[in-house]
Amino acid sequence: MTIRIGIIGAGGRMGRAIANAAAEAGASIAGGIDREGAVHGDYASPAALAAASDVLIDFSTPDALPASLDAARAAGKPIVIGTTGLQPGHHALIDAAAADIPVLQSANTSLGVNLLRALVKEAARRLGSDWDIEVLEMHHRNKVDAPSGTALMLAAAAAEGRGATLQELSRFDRISLHPHAREPGTIGYASLRGGSVAGDHNIIFAAEGERIELGHRAENRGIFARGAVKAALWLADRPAGRYQMVDVLGL
Repeated sequence: MTIRIGIIGAGGRMGRAIANAAAEAGASIAGGIDREGAVHGDYASPAALAAASDVLIDFSTPDALPASLDAARAAGKPIVIGTTGLQPGHHALIDAAAADIPVLQSANTSLGVNLLRALVKEAARRLGSDWDIEVLEMHHRNKVDAPSGTALMLAAAAAEGRGATLQELSRFDRISLHPHAREPGTIGYASLRGGSVAGDHNIIFAAEGERIELGHRAENRGIFARGAVKAALWLADRPAGRYQMVDVLGL
């Protein structure tokens, strides 16, 4: 059976890339909407689109997410969420929706980045706190959030590898009138913005006399679209619950 995918945020660059990736994967597009309304098909609301779809993919905005989740729950349809810049309140809504429907949320749907996530977690688990962890990321000039959602996802994997949380280990600002030495065991960040960079991420483990660098470079948005479609096809027949891209990869 051909899976019908509904795209929320269809008018954006990612929405168009998802439509192309779906065609390549043999799936069909049920329709798509954006903040102005229908983009593909005659659906004027997330609810109408959800009713006509087998699975939804949302790459819209954090403000639009509650309506997307409400529509998916009402229709009993799975949803893949690739929207970035989510806050704790958004994650609480996702958790609530996952009690009723399958929900896969990821700050980055690239298969390569999610394999990198597993490698970062394992490296952090095996290396001691004398190995400093730094996250360096660069994106195009129009990206608003910093650090990127992917940078935080990778840092969270490192923190988990060390038996801690992202909040406990993260240090976001080292600019101070009273400089101090780096705190052992913490995770630092550097965010660069410029040009048309789709997304570069490097996780640096630095110790006395040696350094390990694990990284990923996105050359175009097609990799995120292909991963999102793969996730949607995988999610279509799953039971209710909250999933991640590592589940799609079987990691």
